[in-house]
Amino acid sequence: MILVFINSGLTQPTKSKQLITRKTASEKLKKTYKKGIKYSRAGENEKALKEFSKALKKESTFIDAQIHWAAIHYDMKNYEEAEQGFEKVIQIDSFYKKKVLYTLALAEMRMKKFDEAALHFKNYLAAEPNNKILEKKSKKHIANCRFMKIAYANPVPYEPKSLGDNINTRNPEYLPSLTADGKQLIYTARLYGQEDFMMSTKKNGIWQKGFPLDRINTEKNEGAQSISSDGKFLVFTACNRKDGYGSCDLYFSEIRDGRWTLPSNIGAPINSKGWESQPSLSADGRAIYFTSNRKGGQGGRDIWVSYRQKDDTWGTPQNLGDIINSPYDDQSPFIHADNQTLYFMSDGHPGMGGPDLFFSRKKNEKEWFLPKNLGYPINTEAAEGALVLSLDGKTGYFASDIKNVRKEESVFNSGTKGGHTDIYSFELYPEARPQPVTYVQAYVYDLETKKKLSAKVEFVDLISGETYATSVTDLDGEFLICLPIGKNYALNISKEKYLFYSENFSLEKTQSLNNPFLLKIGLQPIKDKAVKVTIEPETTFPPVVLRNVLFETGSAELKSESLFELNQLLHLLENNNSLKIQINGHTDNVGSNESNLILSTNRAKAVKEFLIENGILANRLSHKGFGKTKPIESNLMERGRRNNRRTEFVILN
Repeated sequence: MILVFINSGLTQPTKSKQLITRKTASEKLKKTYKKGIKYSRAGENEKALKEFSKALKKESTFIDAQIHWAAIHYDMKNYEEAEQGFEKVIQIDSFYKKKVLYTLALAEMRMKKFDEAALHFKNYLAAEPNNKILEKKSKKHIANCRFMKIAYANPVPYEPKSLGDNINTRNPEYLPSLTADGKQLIYTARLYGQEDFMMSTKKNGIWQKGFPLDRINTEKNEGAQSISSDGKFLVFTACNRKDGYGSCDLYFSEIRDGRWTLPSNIGAPINSKGWESQPSLSADGRAIYFTSNRKGGQGGRDIWVSYRQKDDTWGTPQNLGDIINSPYDDQSPFIHADNQTLYFMSDGHPGMGGPDLFFSRKKNEKEWFLPKNLGYPINTEAAEGALVLSLDGKTGYFASDIKNVRKEESVFNSGTKGGHTDIYSFELYPEARPQPVTYVQAYVYDLETKKKLSAKVEFVDLISGETYATSVTDLDGEFLICLPIGKNYALNISKEKYLFYSENFSLEKTQSLNNPFLLKIGLQPIKDKAVKVTIEPETTFPPVVLRNVLFETGSAELKSESLFELNQLLHLLENNNSLKIQINGHTDNVGSNESNLILSTNRAKAVKEFLIENGILANRLSHKGFGKTKPIESNLMERGRRNNRRTEFVILN
């Protein structure tokens, strides 16, 4: 009910002539009132209400008793009674305690009377303009009322599902993180008052029982972590350590020889004298987003980012600015593997009244679009946070106290009560999903001995020519790299004393991929005496296909995207001075035999001439065209024809 609008002209302020306060009440009335206060402080709300009701029955204008009667109902979430009670306070005297308007508006907001709540917040601002704290909160609540009115009327699809008893226990579980293949989940659990890491693996679509992370968990608190896309690098938060820079710092551990290394402080400039926590590693390993209350921020906790430098150190953290960060707490960042979409938790942007989940997309390298609230009922009056998404962006994982809505704000009994959080998953509606991403997972081995190799892995954006991601395979020869759809990538695998391997991923026009790329990559060792080319194919190593040497259609003119791969071949020859190679050209079956032979020969010659122009002696190089005579796949399908149009090289004696 809209009762009073100060300075609005609708209803003038009132003051009862029979007003009774705790100072002017009779001794007998004071005794009853004090008894109610005593019960209220002891948390015995029903007894307190009984005493205040007794006092009000004797004197209906006993305004202090009326305020406490309404406030207790508010704390008990009896919002209708609270609204009626505060309205009676205003009827008795609208000047007596102006904060009544504020709490009346809170009650109406909880009752989803958003227009009335917003108007009463505005009237509180007019009545008590000098209370800067409640002024800030009132303006925030007005924005929330506007948002909630629309959000409740336009709910988004949402069906949360608990991850099950293997993950969620009687203890709080929160802050999940996920590997790119969706098979490993690391989360924080509070056990016996202490925070530790737990890990679960997914088998046959079911999350297995979580188990502690050895060598990382200690007798102190660890939490708020981010796992790399391949599951082999962990950044996390630890507090009050001897090697710390501030209260809480970021630490890291990585898997070596099949086990986690002892954690190390990630150091300055990421860590400061302030509080650093809740990291999120980008899928390419070149950025860490994190939360900090360090100097230079917009409000309480802000989201910052640090980029990996060319010398492999971390650069000075940059604040994401006032588009992302509000005057309140903005935290729990998650940068999706598309490197374009950021999800985070905020208590400052318009929402459902508490910490809500938001997302924003990059406008450019330094700017972001305005964050969007994920909407109701993903966001509720409960505390949501720590959202992470699967690689395809369809499944979200987050922690919530869905079953335990926190205690409401009140100027008479303020504060919040932390709930019991569990981890849930849900299908995210399409409009809030990131850009599609796939991944390449492979292991590298010696083509002759079949032994797995540690090799350098490099992905390059073929259009820009910039390195997208680099890695080194572990002792098992394995690597996993995420690739956002919408670009074309070159993959190069190299190791000293081996011929390199290349692959091309044409994702520029791809809209979605159902399956990742799973590869087995054999590297051919370079021997002192190479095998003759004339030996039967089944007894020799296969030629090295230059999958990223590309030509204009029907032409021998090299495309600019070929430069990366040509330089790889150039470096191979520069580093192996005795190596001689033959460059072979091949086509599909489209066109005449003669035209295909000429085209394939000219293309092979173009590669040879590039190498000669860049310093390789001509006597180390030869070229030959085979036209359409040596297909490696059927020419019936475009994919086969594309693979048959190739340039390759073989080693000569």
